[in-house]
Amino acid sequence: MSTIANFRDIATAAPGINPGVYYRSDAPAAGDEPPAAAPIWPPATVFDLRDPGESHGLHALAEVSDVHQVHVFEDAAVEKLMTGEAAPSLGALYATLIESPQAEALVGVVGGIAAAPGPVLAHCSAGKDRAGVTAALVVALLGVPRAAIVADYTATAANMPSVLERFFAAMPVELAAQARASGALDTASGLLGAPADAIETVLDAWEAHEGGVEGWFLAHGGDAATLSALRARLLVGEA
Repeated sequence: MSTIANFRDIATAAPGINPGVYYRSDAPAAGDEPPAAAPIWPPATVFDLRDPGESHGLHALAEVSDVHQVHVFEDAAVEKLMTGEAAPSLGALYATLIESPQAEALVGVVGGIAAAPGPVLAHCSAGKDRAGVTAALVVALLGVPRAAIVADYTATAANMPSVLERFFAAMPVELAAQARASGALDTASGLLGAPADAIETVLDAWEAHEGGVEGWFLAHGGDAATLSALRARLLVGEA
């Protein structure tokens, strides 16, 4: 049986975060074994951050979880990356995510992590970009130090070979063959890693915003009640 390749409980990002509340991952697939690192599985609530072109058919957890599709980053469709279409840097992709109107969707996912029945899983295709920025936002709002946020993001790099194999297995045969034969992976290689400077672009923007990351969150549709609920749910001893 297969298993999710890039799964983490957000509690591993830093000490003092409650385990079994918020997970991040690449896309689950039908027949996956429960992640060994999940203290509770399946998740009660799933936020699927992929765009419509990336998901094929019914979500793998649709029968056991309450699945919400939230399109926070439509320009990052995996099919576009795999076929070598417009490939800016990761930092540029992430800057688009947090500066565009889609930032409000990202803030909405944070609200779901704070309040939806748990455990909550937020995933995209690789568990790296959209899920990675979401995780970075959550832990930044929790007050996790910058170095720990960067380390949690870069931990994905070791999982990417397995993630790519799962991509190919899930793709329509024609698309997978096109991606393998076209050299698109070489073209998009800069987008398939998890370099520190990519997530640092986001952290720099949040830190530069008036009021820091909290100010950014509030300016894009968040509120103080959600921040309080997020911290009460995820921080040890805050409930």
